[in-house]
Amino acid sequence: MRLLIADDHELLRDTLSTYLSQEPDIVIVTAADISEAIELITDQARFDLVLLDYDMPGMKGLQGLQDILAMPDAPPAALISGIAKQDIIRRAFELGAHGFLHKSMRAVSLLNAIRFMLLGERFIPVEFLDIDLHTVPAAPLREQREEHMPVLTSRERDVLRELSAGKTNKEIGRDLGLSEATIKLHVKTLCRRLGVSNRTQAAIAAQTSGLI
Repeated sequence: MRLLIADDHELLRDTLSTYLSQEPDIVIVTAADISEAIELITDQARFDLVLLDYDMPGMKGLQGLQDILAMPDAPPAALISGIAKQDIIRRAFELGAHGFLHKSMRAVSLLNAIRFMLLGERFIPVEFLDIDLHTVPAAPLREQREEHMPVLTSRERDVLRELSAGKTNKEIGRDLGLSEATIKLHVKTLCRRLGVSNRTQAAIAAQTSGLI
């Protein structure tokens, strides 16, 4: 899988690239501004995902995202930024963005979110899942995470931890000494409480919100 990271902050770009390059199935290409990103998309083999720094030179707000999504055979694109404004996120999704990543996310959470988007899914941090983007003012991510974090039982945390490790219901049941039917019920309950629709989204939400 080919991932393009476009960010004008060299340290962040290199750090993220070095970390993700450890994944054997992900090829990383980097760009320092939107013009270079567009040139790479035009000249190189198709990218499976493009990460665009919202604040880098040439972006002009969401215009850079629009320009890339308007390209022939446009690759999936997502925003990455240290600024979490609900109206920006909402508008980006309306334009067709595949996700929004906040620069304060832990490295493992970023990797999980990127893999989620590489599968063709859209990603948004769990703290934004139940927020009305039109009416709720932006709040610090840490405060939002604490306010919206569900309270899980110790057993639910055990199941969520095993689920996030990529184990099947049968494997989780064997490890925890529970029936597969019981694990299925726990997974269904966890999805509902986390505000997600499937086990993959539950794992991403767990990593992003610090539940495990």
